[in-house]
Amino acid sequence: MDTELVYLSAVEARRRFAAGTLSPHELMTAVIERTEAVEPSVNAFTDTFFESALEQAREAERRYANGTARPLEGLPVAVKEEQPIAGLPLREGSALTEGDIADVTHPAVERIRAAGGILHARTTTPEFCTAGFTHSELWGVTRTPWRLECSSGGSSGGSGAALAAGTAVLATGSDIAGSIRIPAAFNGVTGFKPPYGRVPALPPYNLDHYCHDGPLARSPQDCALLANVIAGRHPVDPASVPDPDFRVDGVADRARGMRVALCTRLGDYPVEPSVAGALHQAAEGLREQGVHVEEIELPWRRAEIMHAAWAHYGAILAAMVRATMAERGSGILPYTKDFVERGEAAFAELGRYGSVRTEARVQADLADVFARFDALLCPTTGMESLRAGLDYVDEPIIVDGADAGHNLDAAMCAPFNLASRCPVVAVPAALADSGMPLGAQVVAAPFADQSAFTVAAAVWAALPWYAEAPYFPGGIG
Repeated sequence: MDTELVYLSAVEARRRFAAGTLSPHELMTAVIERTEAVEPSVNAFTDTFFESALEQAREAERRYANGTARPLEGLPVAVKEEQPIAGLPLREGSALTEGDIADVTHPAVERIRAAGGILHARTTTPEFCTAGFTHSELWGVTRTPWRLECSSGGSSGGSGAALAAGTAVLATGSDIAGSIRIPAAFNGVTGFKPPYGRVPALPPYNLDHYCHDGPLARSPQDCALLANVIAGRHPVDPASVPDPDFRVDGVADRARGMRVALCTRLGDYPVEPSVAGALHQAAEGLREQGVHVEEIELPWRRAEIMHAAWAHYGAILAAMVRATMAERGSGILPYTKDFVERGEAAFAELGRYGSVRTEARVQADLADVFARFDALLCPTTGMESLRAGLDYVDEPIIVDGADAGHNLDAAMCAPFNLASRCPVVAVPAALADSGMPLGAQVVAAPFADQSAFTVAAAVWAALPWYAEAPYFPGGIG
């Protein structure tokens, strides 16, 4: 197995395919061998399709030879199991849906296939995507390759772990409360929460403006490559909006002169010193590239923001789980039960109007920021990691000496689901003394995707541990 090969960037792999110095079959073979070696420890995949993937890799070689290669031609792409593929199981980590078969394919998956991406595996989620970690009775515990006793995050935890483990080159995720961004942070990779409507989704969840499908990759450049394929209007989703064509080349010249607001706490969110330090390190990296960085404060209260978020979850996702329980039975996991009950209680207390009022205040505060700055830089989570396999229903999450509440409350992602038109690129910011990666969010004004990608690419470019790419997470070698 060529370990270095599996950490090749998507952009570089495609360049070598075109030059004839690497074949898609060689890369796919290396990824499969890597999977066989590390998957028993990491547990990122629900299904693999290696035989058909190798056949598609041979077809990709022919396309490069005859000049018909498409944007993702020959690249191994892992798809989050929550995103349906017609004819394949759709279980969402729950025993209640075991045996269900999808009758429709998600638009993002359609576009990946049409662009020549090879779907070699599907990735794990927590039950019904209701947690910021990834484990279930159906699939077991998914761990970050950086440290196997730590969680890969959630709910796109399998996708983040696969990228860090070298068992996928690109991956997909979805994000209603940080489910792309938390795994990006815990696995030292990049994730993009697009603005609402940028990536088309299937009904009825395409009408949930907190819900976003998006890409994960090992770098902003690779993330933009996949984002450009899956974004844009689609007839199945009337809420979908055009694709702006993200670019991240020439990052130093592009970022120079931009103005970035640094906010390490987002109001009163608790943040560990190592995380705050990582953000200041990222800010210095930006300044060295000619970016103006100014530290700001935001008048946010975590309890108010999360109350609004929980009311929203109670109105839609929790209601979906409750309806499934009424039809299939009540056998859900403790963390799923906790999610449903929290959401229902918040919705009963606050209602939709109360939730919207908080959304409006959050969006007004961000409008003030973006009147003065091109982007906002803030932590992705207040803590370095979560322990793998814990439900965090009875176990408290302590961040900087404070009880951070629910696992989704401990992340710093939900404000930008409330402000759902704001694009967010989650990118590694530094390494902690513990050896774990620490993540930052780069948030831009509504639909200003290019600004988010440009600043994120500048943060990533300043990372010394990526400058020597490929990198090798410490947990699995």
